[in-house]
Amino acid sequence: MKHIGIVGCSFEGAALCYRTICLEAEALMGKHTHPEITLHTISLAKYMEYLPDGNWNGVADLILRSAQALQRAGADFLICPDNTIHQALPFVQPCSPLPWLHIAEEVGKEAKKRGLRCLGLTGTKFLVRGPVYQEKLDALGIRYMKPTEAQQERINQIIFDELVRGEQKPESLRYFQQVIEEFKTRNCDAVILGCTEIPLLVHDGNSPLPTLDSTRLLARAALHNSLA
Repeated sequence: MKHIGIVGCSFEGAALCYRTICLEAEALMGKHTHPEITLHTISLAKYMEYLPDGNWNGVADLILRSAQALQRAGADFLICPDNTIHQALPFVQPCSPLPWLHIAEEVGKEAKKRGLRCLGLTGTKFLVRGPVYQEKLDALGIRYMKPTEAQQERINQIIFDELVRGEQKPESLRYFQQVIEEFKTRNCDAVILGCTEIPLLVHDGNSPLPTLDSTRLLARAALHNSLA
């Protein structure tokens, strides 16, 4: 088994990814069994010093600090359960001591497998306005739609003021449901939960569209890669 290294950003997203690997490993490996996993997190506040200005080199430096710590801990490959900071990976990978799985690639693979043609994208405003999903989905021939500018701002506020703190409010769920309902009227086949905390609030049971849970899809990919 390969040792999984998790580069955390927000603790809620990192915890959900970690728990998913451990819980779903039992079906493949036996009771109480999972691969070796090491999680390293630098304070989200450090990342927030760089995100508003789009300083992806600064973000990359933080990611590399975690990558180096995980290499020292014995990890064989890396994942990051944070969609937004994947925009820094082009600056990280040439210097990375270990190989990576890419969260948007895993979401795209699942969408292709399910025959989905058009996706709604939710996430931080930095993610939705950036290239992370555009590049990966374009390569697969999958279209996607963004929320309106006002919706992007409100979703961003929910993520950073509530979800990263472990708060799931009914009114915030209703707001997401409205946004997803609009995607449905625009003929989207599914919605990408493109922030690792969104699945704590939105899931297939309460979403107007089928969901692509980026956190759990990445966790499953890491688990299978560990066992390959």
